[in-house]
Amino acid sequence: MPFERPTEHYDERIIGIDEQICSLMKQRKDISGNNPGFPPFELISEWSAGFGVNEDFLKALFGTMMNEEQFKPMVEPAAFRKHISLLKAAEKGGRFYTLTSIRQYRNASVLVLNVDWDGDPEPLLHAHEHNHFELFISEQYDCRMMSGGSRSDHAFYKYVVSPPLPDELSGIEFRFIHYRGPFNKNKTGDEILFKV
Repeated sequence: MPFERPTEHYDERIIGIDEQICSLMKQRKDISGNNPGFPPFELISEWSAGFGVNEDFLKALFGTMMNEEQFKPMVEPAAFRKHISLLKAAEKGGRFYTLTSIRQYRNASVLVLNVDWDGDPEPLLHAHEHNHFELFISEQYDCRMMSGGSRSDHAFYKYVVSPPLPDELSGIEFRFIHYRGPFNKNKTGDEILFKV
């Protein structure tokens, strides 16, 4: 949904400060190679006390800056063209992963990663954790998860890939990197690779 300006009020005396904030954010991205990480909580506490800014607000601010990619507009698939059969499977850690097909659109491709396992309940230790799989094909493609869901013995993750993949997929690799939670945090070390 488009962002709506929350108020009509703006104190124009702070325009120069807001420009400096934007300039510093760009400088921060440039110096860190757009991979800033997250400041240690000790530094956030120190800055909170030193600058009179709420600690939780600073955590939210740095968390948002760490995840700027999430604000990039996602391509909405338009003008369906065809299905491409894929039929790829892999098994790892008691889970069965499948890619069955790709839906080709004029401006993007859509694929679904299915994960199946025996219906035994997960250990309570991991009951609160959410699994996330980031798709990487190559630097040429923007891969974004658009939806997903799970139940006791099945999960699915739907991805939009832009620009669209070629209809002839030979030589393409689909690498799914497993994280416990979104935004590239808590990498488990598991990678599922499908080669076409």
